[in-house]
Amino acid sequence: MKTKILALGFIAILSMVGCSKDDNKQASSAFSSDEAKVNSKIDLANDDVADIVEGQFNETQNSAEGRYSEAPASSNLPDCATVERNPAFGTPLTPGTEVTKTITFGDENNSCTLANGNVVQGTIIVTFTYNPGATTHTIRYEFVNFKHNQITLTGNKTFTRTLDTQTQIPTVVMDMDMTAKFPDNREFYRVGTRTRTIIAGFDTPNILLDNVYQVTGNWTTTFPNSNIQTSTITTPLLVKMSCRQVNKPLLVQGIITFERNGNTATLDYGTGECDNLAVFTINGNSYNIVIGN
Repeated sequence: MKTKILALGFIAILSMVGCSKDDNKQASSAFSSDEAKVNSKIDLANDDVADIVEGQFNETQNSAEGRYSEAPASSNLPDCATVERNPAFGTPLTPGTEVTKTITFGDENNSCTLANGNVVQGTIIVTFTYNPGATTHTIRYEFVNFKHNQITLTGNKTFTRTLDTQTQIPTVVMDMDMTAKFPDNREFYRVGTRTRTIIAGFDTPNILLDNVYQVTGNWTTTFPNSNIQTSTITTPLLVKMSCRQVNKPLLVQGIITFERNGNTATLDYGTGECDNLAVFTINGNSYNIVIGN
């Protein structure tokens, strides 16, 4: 099967080989290469936000030092980011205390580059209750003028983090109810869930780069033309933190299946290598999609 490379700015509708004109018209009205890129960009933003939010929760909740005098330094953030905490850093926390952490990435004139090369700007506010003995936690977060690779994210969201008492491995369910506004003013509304479980690196909490996460879930996306697309992770996605070392996107494996108007397409993130390619397949024809910033 021949695979074609599609540039980021390419917006042409994918043509169907071996179909009638009517079939082509129906399928092309359902999916386009540009929409595949839109989905991958929003997926990348979701995973970066999940890493930022969960990382800030972990630094307060699970660090033996942080339980009493957590410092403002953050292992999963670039130096250009700042973190403010209420109660203030250095203040001892007691179980039941509500904690708010405000993470700021530059300002309206400056941005920050994450270790994987994605560029962020603005603020994420994270709120949770400090309770190190609990097995289930609710983490709330909201965006304030926040942009990810120039995509403006809005909406209030929630993580539910549950600890398996046998394995001591946490699972985080991300409830998505968000709007992504692209630089060309197109807006995409997404609602659904993504479940993220650490499958490697949990036994080395002070080393972030050996972490690997498995992601499952499903959601719907409403496009500017009011089309509604259903997306399901049919092969679990893998997020590999070590890809930061080579400045590549963290999503490296897994398949998302899209359905709309009776048509089906897939986006395959690969077999685990740190690269910036995914393969979009529709009607038996595959096209490489360049992802990331």
